[in-house]
Amino acid sequence: MTKEKVVVIKVGGAVVEDETQLSQLLQDFSAIEGKKVLVHGGGRRATQVAARLGIESKMVGGRRITDGEMLDVVTMVYGGLVNKNLVARLQAHHVNALGLTGADMNVIRSHRRPPVAVKGDAGTSQTIDYGYVGDVDTVDGQQLFQLLEQGIIPVMAPLTHDGEGHILNTNADTIASETAKALASYYEVTLVFCFEKKGVLSNPDDDNSVIPVITQADFDRYRADGTISGGMIPKIENALAAIRAGVRQVIITLATAIDGKSGTHIQ
Repeated sequence: MTKEKVVVIKVGGAVVEDETQLSQLLQDFSAIEGKKVLVHGGGRRATQVAARLGIESKMVGGRRITDGEMLDVVTMVYGGLVNKNLVARLQAHHVNALGLTGADMNVIRSHRRPPVAVKGDAGTSQTIDYGYVGDVDTVDGQQLFQLLEQGIIPVMAPLTHDGEGHILNTNADTIASETAKALASYYEVTLVFCFEKKGVLSNPDDDNSVIPVITQADFDRYRADGTISGGMIPKIENALAAIRAGVRQVIITLATAIDGKSGTHIQ
């Protein structure tokens, strides 16, 4: 029996901040027929709000250090400002959207990431405490399935919870990947990571140097030689994990190309 299709679109904070790109994305997302999910970031907005509040933003390896003050900021920005504005704008496109964090309906449960050793230059290492950052344990695919079957479109913020009353900041690419994996039991899933570039670039100064296909072996090589670095590392790690877990296809592409016909395909 052929599974019904569902598309999970992840939009990054840079797109959320760019009105032209965001408007086009929401229009294109609204035009997708059938079942779909939108997962959003919002890191740039969180950094801006934190700065206005006098709170310093710290990043390591493309991931945000989240102390108590920063947790308040990301909860407000991701779960409120960004999420609800996206929901309202999708409703204007006649998309019956519902904004969710992982705490809503207990849909995503996480644990607080323990301190980890990170290698630095010249073989040195340091221990990094990411603070109130969550690593996903479970996604309730059944709950999401039930929403989708009712014609409700989940709009998911990058916040989860630990089941003990604590919100945790969680990488939006991870939310998208884990959501796609949980839905793979019910649907044929396409996961699209869209951002401000045409795909994964072999030369960051050349917007046309898109790498068309990346396998695990390719990723290991590109990461070792520095072709892929920073925030692109966790994005591709999550894409590869999704493929291994049964997601049909993963594409990294422009926010204006969510039809999947261009960009970098992860295999």
